[in-house]
Amino acid sequence: MHGISDGVPTYVKRDATLRAKIIDACGMTCTFCHNEGTPVAADNRRREVGSFTGGGSSGRVSIYARSNGVSFLPTSMAADDEYLHALLALRFTLGVCELHLTGGEPTLHQGLTSLIRVARRAGYGACMTSNGERAAQVIPEAAQAGLDRVNFSIFGTTPRELAEVQHARFQDVAKAQRKIDALRAAIDVCAANEVQANANVVVLDESHVDRVHRLLDEFSPTLSVRLLNSLDHGQRSLDAIEQVLVERGAVPEAHYVTAGVSGARTAYRMSDGRRIMVKWIRPARLPETCAGCRFNNGTDCQEGFYGVRLYRARDGRWMVGVCIQRMDLCRPLDEFADSELATEIVQYREAEYRRLALTATPVN
Repeated sequence: MHGISDGVPTYVKRDATLRAKIIDACGMTCTFCHNEGTPVAADNRRREVGSFTGGGSSGRVSIYARSNGVSFLPTSMAADDEYLHALLALRFTLGVCELHLTGGEPTLHQGLTSLIRVARRAGYGACMTSNGERAAQVIPEAAQAGLDRVNFSIFGTTPRELAEVQHARFQDVAKAQRKIDALRAAIDVCAANEVQANANVVVLDESHVDRVHRLLDEFSPTLSVRLLNSLDHGQRSLDAIEQVLVERGAVPEAHYVTAGVSGARTAYRMSDGRRIMVKWIRPARLPETCAGCRFNNGTDCQEGFYGVRLYRARDGRWMVGVCIQRMDLCRPLDEFADSELATEIVQYREAEYRRLALTATPVN
């Protein structure tokens, strides 16, 4: 589907993003969720390390938690001095300057605005990924605190579509309609508060192609749409995205590559003139850390080195992770900051930027 040597212009920039899992709670039960690699806390509070489950009575899932070696349960972050210290330490160690708030669902965090304010004090720009649950209520204040962008996860344009990707016990059409209404209101509130709104659309397989077409038809062309493949659905997901592009008469216009991590995007112009993005995974690997990994092949490594993630463990530790399939690689913050792993990440980013910049156009 993609390539950076296909005659399409390519633009490259250095990775500068830190993902922070600020809360584990979520009001949805999407069947493909990786929950940033951590177990669903509500389902594992009484389980010992080594026996964490990927699902439970909550109906939520974490598709890698059963096998990724995760050794802690996540808890919510607070906008305190420890949080500020963690952000400053990673900014100094890695040179990152954009904080991407994730969860769970960030808008359920009662201190979201305070977390954004502290991030801005630490020199970060701030964005978040949200399903829109409470976004309409919190975005105005969050925008004043410095929120720049919201990536909305959109799974359905109709209640039935949304219900189909929820746990079987939670396929409630009336509830799904309320979720869709909340999402639409959140997108409108973003526009009113000058917060950029993007739509992240996960395409599971060919059965979801019609859903994507309806979304593109129903949502305003001013909403930036990004199609994402499902890590849990492999090639079927990629083939479905390709089908959407072909049926829309989409032509690639530009590739956007972030040096040092696997995430990349291709911009397409559809036959009706609308522009959409397709997010794709490059085969980015840390040269030493990933070299001997059992997943380091063309099929098992589903995300590559996607970047650095910050977690707060229930026991109070601040943890830094580099792979949701290998959560055994997580390290306490202070240990990570002084480690060869941190050095490897920075050196890999700089070396890849120099290599890619030889054939691509550098951007800030």
